[in-house]
Amino acid sequence: MVDMHGRAVVVTGAASGIGEATARMVVAAGGQVVVADLQEERGRALADELGDAAVFQATDVTSEQDIAGAVAACQTNFGGIQGMVNNAGILGAIGSIMDTPIEAFDHTMAILSRAVFLGIKHAALAMKDSGGGSIVSIASTAGVQGGLGPHVYTMAKHGVVGITKSAASELSAYGIRVNAVAPGNTVTDMTSLAITSNPDNYDTTEKKIAESSPLGYAGLPADIANGILFLLADESRYMTGHTMVIDAGQTSSGLERPAFFDSDQALVRHTGA
Repeated sequence: MVDMHGRAVVVTGAASGIGEATARMVVAAGGQVVVADLQEERGRALADELGDAAVFQATDVTSEQDIAGAVAACQTNFGGIQGMVNNAGILGAIGSIMDTPIEAFDHTMAILSRAVFLGIKHAALAMKDSGGGSIVSIASTAGVQGGLGPHVYTMAKHGVVGITKSAASELSAYGIRVNAVAPGNTVTDMTSLAITSNPDNYDTTEKKIAESSPLGYAGLPADIANGILFLLADESRYMTGHTMVIDAGQTSSGLERPAFFDSDQALVRHTGA
């Protein structure tokens, strides 16, 4: 079993979905976690449930001050930071590239790209003089293959894969590993909203994802969090600059995903992809 004793981790978008599953796993494995999210009620409830091993930090991931504050909260409460998970996300701008407002583009890129850049930057600043650490960012199957997501989302997630490689090249000198996880469709509030227009309609979402899965069942947040935990821990100590695809073989099977995304759907803001 992965051992996280003596490790403190910041998880953005940790109040729900993959982020919540990751925060729970970090604590279950003996680690400590900063629940960094804008969803204050859910975030505080999760931190309270996890006890002394967790603290909540209100965090707008598009704000450099807030990202730096989440890292500082980890140092203050737990004596340092050994892990950073850049997880917060949205589906964002949806529809034809010809109809996408620039404001929707900027908002989507701020959460999916700028936030990852800031998370890597401030985690690295804190880790470089304290023995290193592990940074994991959430990409997507839309970041490793075309045609798997809305345009701006796909652009941003390709960027996550790219900065993972470039940052890993620089930061390895400080003992900092930088990796990414690329989930396939996973049963979360965000995918449920995209698929059913209802963030709480998990049963229908799970059924529809299972229908498109080569393995015949849907991915759950814990399936992705298991990969994140592995990349945070010593079990992956020889891995950096890598994007781990967790998608039931979707991107290698050649199967097409159903058309989940309604081109008329408005911009969605949601943390915890």
